[in-house]
Amino acid sequence: MLFNSFEFLLFFAFVYLAYRALSHKGQNFLLLAASYFFYGCWDWRFLLLLLASTVIDFYCGRKIHQAADPKRKKSWLVLSLCVNLGILGFFKYFNFFAENLHALGASCGIHLDTVTLKVILPVGVSFYTFQSISYIMDVYSGKTKPENNFFDYALFVAFFAQLVAGPIERANHMLPQYRSPRQITSLKNREGLWFIGWGFFLKVFVADNMARIADLVFDQSGPVPGVEVILGTYAFAFQVFGDFAGYSFIAMGAARLLGFDLMVNFLFPYFVTNPRDFWKHWHISLSSWLRDYLYIPLGGNRRGEVKTYRNVLLTMFLGGLWHGAAWTFGIWGIYQGLTLSIHRAYRSLFPVSVQRRTPLILHVIKVIMMFQVTCLGWLIFRADSLGQLKDLTHSLFFDLGVHSDKTFYLLTQLMFFSLFLLIVQAIQKHKKDLMAIPNLPGFMPWVFYLVMFYLFVMWGEFGGKQFIYFRF
Repeated sequence: MLFNSFEFLLFFAFVYLAYRALSHKGQNFLLLAASYFFYGCWDWRFLLLLLASTVIDFYCGRKIHQAADPKRKKSWLVLSLCVNLGILGFFKYFNFFAENLHALGASCGIHLDTVTLKVILPVGVSFYTFQSISYIMDVYSGKTKPENNFFDYALFVAFFAQLVAGPIERANHMLPQYRSPRQITSLKNREGLWFIGWGFFLKVFVADNMARIADLVFDQSGPVPGVEVILGTYAFAFQVFGDFAGYSFIAMGAARLLGFDLMVNFLFPYFVTNPRDFWKHWHISLSSWLRDYLYIPLGGNRRGEVKTYRNVLLTMFLGGLWHGAAWTFGIWGIYQGLTLSIHRAYRSLFPVSVQRRTPLILHVIKVIMMFQVTCLGWLIFRADSLGQLKDLTHSLFFDLGVHSDKTFYLLTQLMFFSLFLLIVQAIQKHKKDLMAIPNLPGFMPWVFYLVMFYLFVMWGEFGGKQFIYFRF
């Protein structure tokens, strides 16, 4: 069941009306049942996997808290991690490693029988396993107490608004909201409706139209002129933002209408000036997860500069592979680690005074340059194979090509489907407020609403395309 489908609107309307009529405990049972129904609509067989992971982590969390012996406590932690990472590793990476092991053996003259399974990737497995791991790690470190109510914990893992594509929430943020009665205020309703509307616009108008433009370049057979590679990569940059941020805003909006507060997952990521700030504004729940549960346990920046750069590169490499079982994702992660490391080295050599204010024109130039750095990463991310990545990067740097009707078409389409997004994001960035448009004075919000509605109806892609991050 896709957020951008008529079925979801009916589902949410039913859940919302029933939710408003129930007590707190009844609301939680309703949300849990609705969440399992929502997930079962993808493939009911994976409900057992979700339930098994939930039961094991609930039990392990309590055992970790009760254990007096540090070794016994650690054994329960290891059990939970093995289950979660085992589920993730089997369903996501088994065929990838089997095929690469076979290829490695063949290159060495050794014949290995290829053992592959037609494994279906459970939707959202990357997200709910990371969320479960964060819970177990926080219980182990004493940052949070284990949940004693199984149904509240099950809801924490399975809440339909953020189950299949995040944000990856933390227990100390969400569990108190499940335990306590929610207050649905007019402000939450107003925020919820705006976030849902903006999320649908990002998905249906921006992302799905940008996908069509990007596919014209990346699905093209034969050589692709470098200028088209640039435009296709720009289109993909807006596609992946509109698609993933669109999902996150719909999730935030639906949760707001039910009285919940989900974390902000995207905060103007294309308006930043350096790689460090990009990861503070892009997929915030994942970047903070990688920092807290991978980078810091590896040693963070506490063991000297060399090991700090090693930790950055390893964290981002693993973060890249989290996105999918392909070497292009690993290379993308290494690229992100290198940009972060270069920025860190630059800051240590040329520290910037906090009091110094950057002139507007210089700030704009920095934003544009950082967008190019980001888009080079998106080229790596979008490439279907290492071979295509090699061909596209060769065209980008050595064969820009000449102007053609197709180039002009790509450029005009790109500008048309990104302009309104950039205007809204610029206003939100200037006011530092995701509710900047509804909070504009007088009749101005209605101007934006009408333009959004017109663009949405006239040029929206209503085919119910799957969200891009469902593949991860």
